[in-house]
Order: sequence, then C-alpha cells, then structure tokens
Amino acid sequence: MSLLQASVSLPTSPFVPFAVGFMGLGTGYLIYGPQELFGFPKRGPSADLGVGVWGIWLPGLMQLVTGLYLFAGLTLFGTFKAPPDYVAALAFTAYGIHWFAIGWNRLAGADPRANVGMTVGYMVLSALGALSFFLVPDNPVGGLFIGLFFIYVSDFFASLGPSFPKLGAWGTKALGFFHLGTGLWLMYLMWAIVLNLVNHYTLPL
Repeated sequence: MSLLQASVSLPTSPFVPFAVGFMGLGTGYLIYGPQELFGFPKRGPSADLGVGVWGIWLPGLMQLVTGLYLFAGLTLFGTFKAPPDYVAALAFTAYGIHWFAIGWNRLAGADPRANVGMTVGYMVLSALGALSFFLVPDNPVGGLFIGLFFIYVSDFFASLGPSFPKLGAWGTKALGFFHLGTGLWLMYLMWAIVLNLVNHYTLPL
C-alpha cells in the first residue's frame, strides 16, 4: 500500500475546483427560481422537460464532479490539504447526487411529497456546513450554507403542496426567493474564486 501511495503522490495544488460546483449550482438555482417565484415559465410538460434536464446536467453533474474530484485529491492523491475541503467535498457530492433526483423527478412528474424526508436530511447537512465554515472562519461560504438551509426549509413546505395547497404555494414562492438569492451569491463566489486565483484580486471568500 505504501508503494501505491508513493506512486500516486502529487504536489499540493492551489486549484481547488470550487468554482465548477458554484457555477453549476448557482445556474441551476437561477433556472428554477423564476418558475417558482414568478411562475415563468408556466409549469407544463414542455417546461418541466427543460427545467428537469438542466437540473440534472448543471447542478447535478457539475457538483458531483467537483465533490468526487475533491475527495480524490484529499484521500488518494494528496493534492488538497485544507480540512474545510472535506466539508466541501461532502456537500458537493451530496447536493450533486440529489440534483440528479430532483431533475429526474421533474421530468417524470413525480409526487413532490416524496421530497419531505430529503429536505430534512439536507437541512441537517446545510446546518453542518454553515457551522463548520463559520468556525474556520470562512463567512462568505458559511453564508452560502445559510441560504441552502432556508432553501430546504422552504422546500419542506413546498413538498406538502398536494396535501396542503396554500402551504405548498407559500413554500414554493419562498423556495423561488431563496433559490434566486442564493444563486446570485453563488455567482459572486465563482467570480471571487476565479479573480482571486487568476488575477490576484482580494475579494472576500
């Protein structure tokens, strides 16, 4: 095992792929948010097809790739060393996989009440991410996880729509609001990472 580890040991890299995950998730939120908050485009088979496909390929695949890349760098190749990267790897992997399910459920017209338990699990994960990054401290990323937490609180109520229409409608509007707000914050984080790393800016991260 030591021979294998020596053969794949690589130098530490400053190029942590956070921007890839932030781009995918942020764009996914900006796609879903207008439909939830403003009803644009109006729900229907054609709109659900488009939104579902984007959900799978943007927030789904881009976050999953980021999470797996981080785990490989942390555990196999030694290219990433910072302990907070482990929290990021967990989050990107988990959020990426769940977006595959969200996109597919939208494509298939699945009953949203199946999402209730999922929202609780992802509230717990979001709270863990917020606590961990605020303790580092990395307040901009901690703030991102606060936005994620409120997304899943909203999604909890939105998922109850078939049983409680008024509560579901309120939850859907709140979900759209937090999707758009968090999506814009993710766009900022993507810009900050790229400009700081490539162009030597000092934007808060």
